[in-house]
Amino acid sequence: MSHPTSTAAPDSLVLRSLKVEDYNKGFVELLSQLTTVDEISHEMFKKRFNEIQSSGNTFVQVIEDVAENRIIGSATLLVEKKFVHGCGAVGHVEDVVVSDAYRGKNLGRRLIEDLQRIGVEQGCYKVILDCAEHNVPFYGKMGFKRKEVQMAWYVDTPAASTTNLHSRH
Repeated sequence: MSHPTSTAAPDSLVLRSLKVEDYNKGFVELLSQLTTVDEISHEMFKKRFNEIQSSGNTFVQVIEDVAENRIIGSATLLVEKKFVHGCGAVGHVEDVVVSDAYRGKNLGRRLIEDLQRIGVEQGCYKVILDCAEHNVPFYGKMGFKRKEVQMAWYVDTPAASTTNLHSRH
């Protein structure tokens, strides 16, 4: 997960990999601007951070406003190893968010371009993502093309998912 590349902007913004200390810099609160996060204790955060760190296939990049000591943007790339394309790899972009107060400054673009760079470094033959319809033009400007259809199956509870998988209708 560790990518030492950091780019400081004149406005005190630094693009870098997630650190365990980012829990105290508003990382979890930032994610709540994207989706439901629920309560995450510092211990839970550290455990998940260590799992991600040791996986070797998940890259969480953040933008920190060092003047404010706050995480104001984040995006994740998961690298999936494949058998197709000569045992290639695919990068999956997830959880792209920029703080409301910082939108409109091309920070989302900086995050996505960094994930694309990591995808190339990791040998991905493509980087893909799912997005809301209103975000299609944003991603299109960075070379993403509309392809196929996204579908999702949500697990309500562990018991329900087991029942659904094993019952015959």
